[in-house]
Amino acid sequence: MIRHTVVFTLKHPKGSVAEAEFLKKAAKLERINVVQKFEILHQISQKNPFDFGLSMEFASMTEFRYYNEHPDHLDFVEYVWKKEVSEFMEIDYQPHQFIESCE
Repeated sequence: MIRHTVVFTLKHPKGSVAEAEFLKKAAKLERINVVQKFEILHQISQKNPFDFGLSMEFASMTEFRYYNEHPDHLDFVEYVWKKEVSEFMEIDYQPHQFIESCE
């Protein structure tokens, strides 16, 4: 399993129509058939400067690569993300395999 997350701040004023339109466009990424557990998140911590997050899961690295190369994702990044996002940080995870310690 791969969990793809990105936190971001938009160039748009908070609560604006443009902000809502961006989030509607982002929500369409869920339609890509390999995307699982898609969420749009509103950031509430005072410990970082970002306002929103996107989170989604993929069953395998193959599906994650498929998503990254999918035309709908590429179009979103090129024509929406790059124009409307001011700051972001992307983090991709997979479950960690713990090693039991010796006693």
